[in-house]
Amino acid sequence: MSDPTTRTTAPTVVTAPVAPAGATPPPMRGGPRWLRAIYSGNARIVLLRGLLATKTSNWAVVVSGFFEPVFYLLAMGLGLGTFIGDVTLPNGQSVPYAAFIAPALLAVSAMNGAVYDSTWNVFFKLRFAKLYQTMLTTRLGPLDVALGEISYALLRGVAYAGGFLIVMQVMGLNGSWTAVLALPAVVLIAFGFASVGMAITSYMKTFQQMDWITFVMLPMFLFSATFYPITVYPEAIQWLIKVLPLWHAVELVRGLTLGVPDSMTLVHVGYYVVMIAVGLLFTTKRLRALFQD
Repeated sequence: MSDPTTRTTAPTVVTAPVAPAGATPPPMRGGPRWLRAIYSGNARIVLLRGLLATKTSNWAVVVSGFFEPVFYLLAMGLGLGTFIGDVTLPNGQSVPYAAFIAPALLAVSAMNGAVYDSTWNVFFKLRFAKLYQTMLTTRLGPLDVALGEISYALLRGVAYAGGFLIVMQVMGLNGSWTAVLALPAVVLIAFGFASVGMAITSYMKTFQQMDWITFVMLPMFLFSATFYPITVYPEAIQWLIKVLPLWHAVELVRGLTLGVPDSMTLVHVGYYVVMIAVGLLFTTKRLRALFQD
């Protein structure tokens, strides 16, 4: 997995149009007072700004991110896979090695797309462009900013994963009709990583601290049953890996693409629901503490 510092460029700062002097600001949405204090219902404006910035500055970087898992699949699945042969699943079913690692790479693709945008790009906007300070002087609240940025990261993760799922279908690596459910699963996975990624980034102050994100992502990529079954590890190590979010993503997507979902599928889904809730809560509270206190 490549270092995101070499793949993410500083986005062009695109600002929303300024209302004419004396214009009446749009009314705040209804709802409880605590919600009105952090959310105006305009998260789509933040999403639109991100899309415009991508179109004018770093679209090539975004597009290039799609090819990384494809190269891994060709090198490991079709190349190394010719020497490994079939892999036996826990239910006793045997599948080609390429079909075994492809759903794992699909989950990794969703993670990478969501994390890169919710960490490095957010870090630049937060610490250098000072974009969020400007946004929060308008009607936008911290929850608008959080949802807008996370939605943009979510779109990138889903775009990567959707393209990769098509590649898997063309190569005959989807073993069941349940593979169509992998796309909403990928949405859930990308949402979870994006929300937590932005929450963590809000505490980062230097590029050296941001390197810790890569330090955590790389072991997850290598050891979360991505390239071989988790049963190769001692039991104590297996329990440690099962705590990691990528393992839940890999198992969820693998079960759907190979047509072997089980009772753990709901556990994996629940893991990401909790991950999303915690990420949104911490991101909103952190942005409010930084700029509105």
